[in-house]
Amino acid sequence: MKLLLALNAFKGTLTASEASTIIHELFTQELPSVQVETQDIADGGDGTCSLLIDALGIEKVSCLSLNALGKPAAGFFGWEEHTKTAYLDVSTCSGLSTLAVEERNPRIASTYGTGILVQAAISKGAEKIVLGLGGSASIDLGVGILQALGYQFLDAQGRELSSFSADILKRCKHIQGPIRVPRLRFLCLADVTSCFFGQDGAIPVFGPQKGLKYSEMDVFTQEAQSFIDLLSSKSKKKVNDRPGFGAAGGIAYGLSYFFPLQLEVGASYFFEKVGMLEKIKNADFILTGEGKYDRQSKQGKASHILLQFARQEGKKIGLISSGEEGREDFDVYLQLPEISLSDPQKKAIAAKNLKKLLEQGIKFGVFGK
Repeated sequence: MKLLLALNAFKGTLTASEASTIIHELFTQELPSVQVETQDIADGGDGTCSLLIDALGIEKVSCLSLNALGKPAAGFFGWEEHTKTAYLDVSTCSGLSTLAVEERNPRIASTYGTGILVQAAISKGAEKIVLGLGGSASIDLGVGILQALGYQFLDAQGRELSSFSADILKRCKHIQGPIRVPRLRFLCLADVTSCFFGQDGAIPVFGPQKGLKYSEMDVFTQEAQSFIDLLSSKSKKKVNDRPGFGAAGGIAYGLSYFFPLQLEVGASYFFEKVGMLEKIKNADFILTGEGKYDRQSKQGKASHILLQFARQEGKKIGLISSGEEGREDFDVYLQLPEISLSDPQKKAIAAKNLKKLLEQGIKFGVFGK
C-alpha cells in the first residue's frame, strides 16, 4: 500500500514536521510493507511560506526584526531571484505564538515586524511578496506593514503615531504617504474565507484569541470602520470587504488600498505549488491531521481542501484530530485527546498521545495488514 502522509500543524503543540516524523517512524517499525510518502501541508496559516521554502528549495534569507509587541525577533523570508519574489509568513515575527498569553493585546500588537521583512526583501529587489496570513497577533489592518514601508499615521494634532502605539486605529486621523511608494505587489494566502466585518469576521471570531475582551468588540468594530473610511479617503479608492479579508486582522484589506493585491485560498495555492494532486493520484490511502477539525476548517483549511481532492480522485482519506466534527466527513477518524495549551509539557504529551493513537490504529487494522 502507498500511503500519502499529509499533515497540517497541530496548532499549539506539534509542527507538521514533528508529527510526520513520529508517524513515519512508527509505520517503518510496525508496517514496513507500507510505502509512506510525506508532504507536510499548509493553508495560509502559521508557517505556510516556511513550508513552501523547504518544499521548493528556495533560498532562505535571515533578517533581524521585531515581534508583535516590538521586542527583538529573528525573522526570515524565502527569496526567488529569477521571479524577484519573496515568500514570508506573518506568523514568523508578528504571530500570536511569539507572545505569552498574558501579553496578547490587539490594541497594541502590530505587523511592523512583518513590514521589516518586506522592506528587507525590497532591498534585495523584490517586486512581489507572497504573504502567508495565518497566525497573526494583531487586528491592525496592516498598519504596521505600511509604517515599515514609509506610510505615516498621524493623530488629530498632526503628530506621528509611532509603531506599537496603543489604539492606533482609534487615534489616527491623517495618513501621509511616502515620497516614493515601493513598486510592489502582494499575493496574500488566506486560511479563512471570512470577511473582515460581520459576525464571522476578524473581530468577533479571532479577537478573543488575540486578547480582545467581549465588552470591547462593538467599540473596536466602530474604530476599525472609521479607519477604513480614512484609508478610502486617503487613497481615493473604495475597497469592498470580501471573503479572506478577515484573515490576519485585515492585513490584505488595508494593504489593498495602496498596493496591487491578489488574495487566494492558501491551501489551493500551496497544493498547486507542491504538486499535491499528482501525489494524491499515486496514493492508495491519504492520512491528514490538524489540531482540531471544526467549523472553521471547512472555510479553507488544508485538511478540508485535501478531503475534496481525495473525493475527486476516489481515494480513501483518514483524519487525525481532536474534537468530534471530522468523524462524519472522513473515511477513518482517529481522535486525539484534548490537551491544555498552558501545560508546559504539552509538546511531549502531544507526541505521546499521537504515537499511542497510531499504535492502536495499526493494531486494529485501520491501515491494513
